[in-house]
Amino acid sequence: MSSQEPRESFASIAGSMLAVSAILGVLVAGLAIPFAAVAGITARNAADSMQDLPADMEEQALPQRTRILAADGSPIATIYDENRVNVSLDQVSKVMRQAILSIEDYRFYQHGALDLKGTLRALITNQAAGQTVQGGSSITQQMVKLTLVQQAKTDEERKAAIDDTVARKIRELRYAIAYEQNHSKDWILERYLNIAYFGDGVYGVQAAARHYFSVDARKLNLQQAATLAGLVKNPVGYDPTRHGDRAVSRRNTVLDRMAELNVITQDKADKVKARSLGLKITPNRNGCLVSAAPFFCDYVMNYLKQDPALGATPDEREQLLKSGGLTIRTTIDLRFQKAATTAVEGHVFPRENAIGALALVEPGSGDVKALAQSRPMGSRKTSGETFINYTVPKEVGGARGFQAGSTFKAFVLAQAIKQGESMSEMLPATDPMTFRESDYLTCGDQPYGYGSFSVPNSTGDGRPKNMYTGTQQSVNTYFLGLTQKTGLCKPFKLAQDLGVHLTNPNGGPEGSAERTPNFSLGVADATPLEMAEAYATFAARGMHCDSRPVTRIDDANGTLVKKYAKGCKQVLPSAVADAVNAVLKGVTGPGGFASRIAPSQPSAGKTGTTNSANSVWFVGYTPNLAGASMIAGADANGSPSSLIGKTVGGRTLYDASGSGTAGPMWGETFRAVEQWLDDESFVAPSADEVSGVMVTVPSVNGMSVDAATRTLEGANFNVAVSPGMVDSNAARGTVAYSFPGGGSQSSSGDTITLYVSDGSPKPPPGKKNKGKKNRDRGDRGDRGRDD
Repeated sequence: MSSQEPRESFASIAGSMLAVSAILGVLVAGLAIPFAAVAGITARNAADSMQDLPADMEEQALPQRTRILAADGSPIATIYDENRVNVSLDQVSKVMRQAILSIEDYRFYQHGALDLKGTLRALITNQAAGQTVQGGSSITQQMVKLTLVQQAKTDEERKAAIDDTVARKIRELRYAIAYEQNHSKDWILERYLNIAYFGDGVYGVQAAARHYFSVDARKLNLQQAATLAGLVKNPVGYDPTRHGDRAVSRRNTVLDRMAELNVITQDKADKVKARSLGLKITPNRNGCLVSAAPFFCDYVMNYLKQDPALGATPDEREQLLKSGGLTIRTTIDLRFQKAATTAVEGHVFPRENAIGALALVEPGSGDVKALAQSRPMGSRKTSGETFINYTVPKEVGGARGFQAGSTFKAFVLAQAIKQGESMSEMLPATDPMTFRESDYLTCGDQPYGYGSFSVPNSTGDGRPKNMYTGTQQSVNTYFLGLTQKTGLCKPFKLAQDLGVHLTNPNGGPEGSAERTPNFSLGVADATPLEMAEAYATFAARGMHCDSRPVTRIDDANGTLVKKYAKGCKQVLPSAVADAVNAVLKGVTGPGGFASRIAPSQPSAGKTGTTNSANSVWFVGYTPNLAGASMIAGADANGSPSSLIGKTVGGRTLYDASGSGTAGPMWGETFRAVEQWLDDESFVAPSADEVSGVMVTVPSVNGMSVDAATRTLEGANFNVAVSPGMVDSNAARGTVAYSFPGGGSQSSSGDTITLYVSDGSPKPPPGKKNKGKKNRDRGDRGDRGRDD
C-alpha cells in the first residue's frame, strides 16, 4: 500500500465525520467537533439553516388509483398516475412489517427522527468503501424524502428532493423531527409502506402484494414479505419481473438480516432461501385502453371531466380522477356490452373503410348500457385502431357523427301528432314531387326561401299516404308534405329536447344548415348515443332522460363524493309518445322493412339511409331498451364516403339500407339481450287525445242498434246506420255486421256503418227469394265482414 492511500482513506473518513458533526451539531448545540469549521460548516450555521425551514411539511394525500365499476360492481377499468391502494398498518401482515424494519431500520421504535448510531456507522462505512454499501437514513427520513419527491411539482423540486447534499439531509431531518413530534411511530411506518415504490409501476405495499403475488398485504407470507422488503432500496434494479436473480439475492439478504436480528431462525431463513420467488403476477391495467369496454370508459372519463363538482378546471378534475382513489359506479351492463360488441364486430371489420357503431340506453333512466364500435381503441391505424369514439357526440370526447337519414322522420311525426294533425289524413306521396321553399315556415313564421326543389322517393308506390303507411314505407315526399304542416322550428326544437345535439341550424363554418325543409330526411349529423337517447324518450312515453353513464362516486374511504341522479323531464305528452310508438311498430311488425330482424318482444323503430349511402341507420326499441346502430363509410380519420363498392364485414356492398345493412347489428344485439329484459308491451294510444289514431273496431254483431252505437262511440268512432235491412240469421232488428268490420283497424273519429238484420238468412245460390220484396241490402263488403 502506498503512503498516498492511507492519506486518502483518512481524508474520506474525515469528510464523513465532518458531515456527521454538522448534523450532530444541530441536535447538540455547541458540541460539534472542532474541525467542522474547517470546511465552513458549523453547528450554528446548520442550526440556523434548520430554523429557517418550515416547522413541518404539508401532508398531502397520497395518490391512489381510481376504479371504474360496471352496474353489477365488477371492475371495468383502473385509472392512475401512481398504482397505489392505501391500507392501514393493521392490514399489513406482521411478517411484512418485521421484514421492512429488519432491512431498513431495525431500531425504528427505539430512536427518534435520526438514528445517530446508524447514521454514523453508515457514513463512515460508505466513505471508507468509496461507495454506498449501507443505508443510514431512518424510516422517518426515508418517508420524508419519498414525500418530497412525490409532492414535487417541477423538475427543480424533484432534483432538490434527491440531491446527495448535507443541505438536503438537514432539510429532511427537520421535517422528520416534526413528523416524530406530531405522529406516532405506527402512523409513520404506515405512511412509509404506502408511499414506497416497489418497482414495475406499483406504489405501496398493497398494490405490490397484489401485483407480484396476487394476494392482499395482510396475507403476505415470509418469502413474499422478504422479497418486497428488499425492493424498496432499488426498485428498478431488484425488479423481480426483469431481474429475477438479483431479486432472489436481495430477498436472501433480507432473510439473513431477519435471522441475524433473531426475528426468525437461521434454519427458517435457509429453508425459505432455497425456494423460488413464487411470483404470481397480476398485470397492471391502467387506463381505458385495456378496459373491458374501452370506449365506454373513455366516455365516462370525458363526462366526468366536465363536472365542476370534481374540480374548478378540467385539469383539476382529471388529476382527481387519476389520483383520488375514487370508486366510480357506472351504468354499463357487461352482458349487454358483450352482445353489442359481438354484433358490431361481426358486421364491420376493423381495417375496412367503414365504421360500425351501436349504443344502448335504458328508457326512463337514461342509463347507458353499452357502447360498441368496430374499430378498437389504439394508435395502430394500419390495424384499424383509433382513439376516436364514434359512439358519442364531440361534447363528451366523441366524433361529430354522420348524417342520420330517415331516422329524423320520427321527430316530424311526433311534432305533427303533438300539434293535432290527424294520423289518418292522406297526403300526396308521388315520386318525385316538387316543393316550394315558401311553403316551409321557419322560426318567427318566416318563409324558408322562395325557390323550389324536387325530392324523389326510394320507397312507396306513389299513392297518398297517412302517418302509418307513410312511416312504415318511409316515403320521403309524404314527410316533406307533413313538414309543411309542422313548420321547421318545432321539429328541430323537439329533436334537441330529445337529446340530439343540433347546433348549426342556419349553416356556416361548422357545416351545412341543419334546419331545412328536408330536415326529416336526416341531413344533420348525429351519433348512436344521441339517437338512442332520443328514441328512448318514445319508449318512456314522452319522458326524456339525459344519457347517464355514472350513478355515484365514492372516495378512497367509501364516503360518497357525489350521486348522479336521473335527469328526466316530460317533453312529450304520453299520448303523443304512445301514438308515435304505434306508428313505429309498423316498421318492425309484419310487412315492415325491419320485421325480419325484430326480437320476439314488442318493438318499434325507424330505418335511415342517406344520399349515396354514406351512412345507414337503424334506431329501434322495446318498452325498456333503446338502441341505435349505424354503419358509415369512413377512412382512417373518419372522413365520410359512400358505402357502395366498399368491403364491409368481408363482403362488397352493391346496395346499402338501414334495415338490411345496419339493422342486423341492432337485431342480433336485441335478440341476445331480451332474455334479461322484462316482457312489457307498449301502451295503446288514446283516441280521445290523439286525432286519427288507428283503433281496433269492436265487434258489435248481434247487438241492438243502440247498444252497438254506444260501444262504437265509446271507442271514439262515429256511427251511421245503413238504410233498409240485410239478409242475416241474426235476430231481426239487431246488427248483422259493420263496415269496417270488428277486429279491423280504423282511425279514431272514422264512421262505422251498421247493417241491420231482417232476421232471415240469405237464400242459397240458385234459389229465388219467394214471398219477399226486394230489399236494399247495402254493400256488405267482403273486406271487414265479421259474421
